[in-house]
Amino acid sequence: MKARGLAELELLRSALRERERVAAEQAAREHAARAAAERHKRAFADAVGPVAPLRPHGRARPTLARPTPEPRQRLLDEQAALQEAISDEIDAESLLLTDDGLSFRRAGVGLDVVTRLRRGHWAIQGQIDLHGLRREEAREQLAAFMHEAARRGWRCLRVVHGKGLGSPGRVPVLKARVRRWLGQHVAVIAFTQARAADGGAGALIVLLQG
Repeated sequence: MKARGLAELELLRSALRERERVAAEQAAREHAARAAAERHKRAFADAVGPVAPLRPHGRARPTLARPTPEPRQRLLDEQAALQEAISDEIDAESLLLTDDGLSFRRAGVGLDVVTRLRRGHWAIQGQIDLHGLRREEAREQLAAFMHEAARRGWRCLRVVHGKGLGSPGRVPVLKARVRRWLGQHVAVIAFTQARAADGGAGALIVLLQG
């Protein structure tokens, strides 16, 4: 820019000085920011202590598979329906045939099935221990267990109900109720008292339809 007089020259000098002042202030702010960042970095390093970066391993990071969707409400509805199905109001004796008072089979199921079940012909695939539970607790847990057994496709189960030695009058109340509940389950085709090695009078071996 060409100054045409002293006045214009003075204005030019003032503009240059203002530009220099603004640039200096900007540089000072940037310097202060860098200094503050450096102080924070040193403070963090002092707090953490000496560290060493991990060596690159060259392996791809694993990608976790997303869990499959679970229809929780439908499962809850099915479990509730199953609990309603095993009631104390229905007489299981009318639904089952009995051979010796301890083993049961549905109509159309041969006595040889009960015999093989008692002898351990089928491997036990799942079991539940109801011993010591209150009636409602036992009924709910048995319903949930039977639902899980059906979901998994199990055929042979062991249900431990205890011998009732701790019940009032030493009467095995839960044992009779478990037999009644199992007799109402549509998937149960037979059950028998377990062998001594599997719980004896305190357990049942249950066979489900295939």
